[in-house]
Amino acid sequence: MNSTVLVTGGAGYIGSHVCKALAANGFTPVSYDNLCSGNKDHVRWGPLEVGDIRDRARLSQVMKLYRPEAVLHFASLIRVGESVVKPAEYYDNNVFGTFCLLNAARKNGIRDMVFSSSAAVYGMPDTDMIAEGHPLRPVNPYGHTKLAMENMIRDYAAAYGLNYAILRYFNAAGADMSAEIGTAYKVDTHIIPLLMRVACGDMKEIGIFGTDYPSPDGTAIRDYVHVQDLAEAHILALRHIGKGNGRLTLNIGTSAGHSVQDVVDMARRVTKRPIPARTGPRRSGDPHQLVADAAQAGKLLGWKPLYSDLQTIVASAWRWQLRKTALDAGNEDIKYARAI
Repeated sequence: MNSTVLVTGGAGYIGSHVCKALAANGFTPVSYDNLCSGNKDHVRWGPLEVGDIRDRARLSQVMKLYRPEAVLHFASLIRVGESVVKPAEYYDNNVFGTFCLLNAARKNGIRDMVFSSSAAVYGMPDTDMIAEGHPLRPVNPYGHTKLAMENMIRDYAAAYGLNYAILRYFNAAGADMSAEIGTAYKVDTHIIPLLMRVACGDMKEIGIFGTDYPSPDGTAIRDYVHVQDLAEAHILALRHIGKGNGRLTLNIGTSAGHSVQDVVDMARRVTKRPIPARTGPRRSGDPHQLVADAAQAGKLLGWKPLYSDLQTIVASAWRWQLRKTALDAGNEDIKYARAI
């Protein structure tokens, strides 16, 4: 395999962590990003080409320039609530964008793709542990677009010989273990980054939605996987399909869950800050538990999460938050790691 790969959304949270892992494993990642939510300062391990995945001419231009052997596709809109009120934007960017990307890849002879999918394709689960064979019934436009993207990839594979790995993430969390990069969204809806913002004083409190779920403490349970472990899964998947091992659809999670209250308590312990919390009613459509059955990723790829215990996840997020706060204040020399 040529060492050059195209990473759509490479300036984003997960994409940038995967680019760092790619570089550490002998690949040259070319980040292709429109920077609508990505951070160009996080593109450090290969070139950045600014462009939109719906721009077929620009895609082909970049593919002809670098001749990548594979595409890792992260470029999509991801906020569930926003997708409900702006479905047109989600179908345009996510579905039409993937259509343009697949056609550009086909035109330029790229036959391998790793796709960033989501547990949102499952919808409301029937079981406490969700395996890949669980029925697919997404309950919001974001989930609908991810499933449409999956199906499009499978159809292109059947007709045109594409090799693919579809990786369905559960809750990606944490930050680079050396705190070089981390979350940098202008608007973030994920609990751990929000907890870090409360801990450092940027937010007044954290909201906990639902305290009457059938869990030990009444709050919802989720499967949190460290972004560095997630990045390693992409390397393994890329190598797997690059050897002609065909087509994979895999859950990427830890096969274990933590309640929202567990996460809040851990954030208080790690940061040594009080972190005020406000409780409220359940949000519509939130299942009480989302936990992956991730056995197939271990079996087929040899993937094993190394950093996904809750304390490591939260500690890495806190180190990044402290560094980000220092960088935003123009003080790069602050000894942020000593606060852990």
